[in-house]
Amino acid sequence: MTASDPGAFTVREVSWAAQAPQLRAVRTAVFVREQGIPLELELDAADAGCLHVLATARSGEGIGAGRMSPAGVIGRMAVVRPWRGRGVGTALLEALIARAYRDGLAEVRLDAQSTVRGFYARLGFVPAGPVFLKAGIEHVPMRRPLHAGTDRG
Repeated sequence: MTASDPGAFTVREVSWAAQAPQLRAVRTAVFVREQGIPLELELDAADAGCLHVLATARSGEGIGAGRMSPAGVIGRMAVVRPWRGRGVGTALLEALIARAYRDGLAEVRLDAQSTVRGFYARLGFVPAGPVFLKAGIEHVPMRRPLHAGTDRG
């Protein structure tokens, strides 16, 4: 399957209560096993109150995840290694932005790992502060204004 295969994966909004095992599996693979972030920092109490998006392969396997707080703070964006560069991250982020737009939010914000800052910039995010360390990894705060008539939800 390639990024040009529109049926290679699907992205849908899910609740933490219903899809926690798949969401946890993706995030644990990326953040805990790959990046060495302690599990107790990766999983937090905010999950229950956030909107989650889950990308699944045709097989039903979870391949990507992301979340957004009611205030429009996006986080926990993760795509498992074999699926990177195939449009999964873009589809996850676009789903969260579309939801924020439908919900009438003025902007969305996130803390981007410095190594993927360009990914977020390509999707309209701009730096909103200095680089800082979070869980031992450099991050940069970024924001994307949502203007009626220019973003489509």
